[in-house]
Amino acid sequence: MRIKAGYELTYECPQPTPMLLCLNIHPSRRADLLTPQTVVFSPAVETWDYLDSFGNVCTRVTAPAGSMTVSTEFIIHDTGRPDYVPVDAIQHEVRDLPDEVLLYLLGSRYCETDKLGDIAWSLFGHTAPGWPRVKAVLDFVHNHIRFDYQLADKTRSAFDGYQQKVGVCRDFAHLALTLCRCLNIPARYCTGYLGDIKVEHSSSPMDFSGWFEVFLGGHWYTADARHNKPRVGRILMAIGRDATDVAISTQFGPGVLSRFEVVTEEADYA
Repeated sequence: MRIKAGYELTYECPQPTPMLLCLNIHPSRRADLLTPQTVVFSPAVETWDYLDSFGNVCTRVTAPAGSMTVSTEFIIHDTGRPDYVPVDAIQHEVRDLPDEVLLYLLGSRYCETDKLGDIAWSLFGHTAPGWPRVKAVLDFVHNHIRFDYQLADKTRSAFDGYQQKVGVCRDFAHLALTLCRCLNIPARYCTGYLGDIKVEHSSSPMDFSGWFEVFLGGHWYTADARHNKPRVGRILMAIGRDATDVAISTQFGPGVLSRFEVVTEEADYA
């Protein structure tokens, strides 16, 4: 299948403001592009890209005083298959994990493993290790947090989400992946596009989506506590320890995001 995706974002800055943007698709999806994914800036500004320590494509730019619009639109090939469910994937002993995976067992800005460790083991210590344990975490978080787009809070952490029982997709992901880390299952945060493809259309505004991946049986597998069922059409943009590492924009000065539009939909074959 073909998916049309893109965005149009406008930033308002009172003075020239350096920014770091994470708005490209992940290098692992470049081969699937059917049209170029070119990020356009208006007014034209100097930009340059680099790969960060997680393998994401990031863009450096100095936004001028006033308005700056960032946009892209592209068509990408997708298998059309739902997320794979690794029902037989085993959980590794910590001593057997690859060195580069250990980072995703540690606490981070939004993922307080120290605060949730005892809670995780009291809730899930009795479950079978591997995917059954991950599924138990997904079921718990899916039912524990109430989705409310109007109550989005960029400062809400995993522990906050556990206590407040409300949030958006990133809050579901932060709590679930933190619980997995507490249970010695490496878990990393993912952000990207996920449209209402092959599912009932949602009344919520289209946005970028947050989910996570777990490392089981030598591979990374998709896990999504918000939807808690396999979905079609994910387009990965970036991975990291939590939302800090994959923020769509990091500003080194004052400024606001005044316009935010995202599109992700199945494309016509015309």
